[in-house]
Amino acid sequence: MGYLDNTSITVDAILTKRGRELLSQGGLGAFNITQFALGDDEIDYTLFNEDHPNGSQFSGEAIENMPLIEAIPDEGNIMIHRLITLNSGTSKLPIVTTNIPKITLNLGASFEVQPSTLNFNDVSAQSEPSGYLYTIADRRLLSSFGGTLSSNIPTTSRAAFSQTVAGGNSVSLTALNSTSLFGNNRKLLTTLTVEGRDTGARVTIPVEISKTQVGRTSTQAETGISLR
Repeated sequence: MGYLDNTSITVDAILTKRGRELLSQGGLGAFNITQFALGDDEIDYTLFNEDHPNGSQFSGEAIENMPLIEAIPDEGNIMIHRLITLNSGTSKLPIVTTNIPKITLNLGASFEVQPSTLNFNDVSAQSEPSGYLYTIADRRLLSSFGGTLSSNIPTTSRAAFSQTVAGGNSVSLTALNSTSLFGNNRKLLTTLTVEGRDTGARVTIPVEISKTQVGRTSTQAETGISLR
């Protein structure tokens, strides 16, 4: 990663890992860009100063002078904050929620996560027409992971251990049956991130795989990946 000279307008475009994979399969004919998205991950809006001593026209000076970050080929580390288009007059941002705040599974147990989106097109709660993206941070902890695909977008692997599937209105998780990863730990922790493909809204919920404990629901907040 590096910084670009922001004294002039710069467009720095590179292929992600998935893009390079498609390009290698059949040249330009296998890689056709049909959609694009914009994001502002590198912008710190807390720097906007309405009380700037030089006047309101300088309120965004600090933001405008921030260095630009080079394009990053790992799609798991970019476009975290996507720009979205909402209907005129929208007063509430879409929020993704799930039918459980935390998933706790014993060995071999399964659970189906069913997300919904609040405030989408002025509806209190509904499923997004294009479905959702589901990312498990550590795929090693599951024997199966997937949902009903809502499009021809394939399963993708974003990192060494994580996996993302494009699905419809639910995704099923089944815990591993082996204890080989536990060592002396009684449980293993990871996270599941659900992202709406129409709104870009997302939610991350903790997933706990227990050696002996029967699956249960908990509201205790635990994030990230760790061993205990």
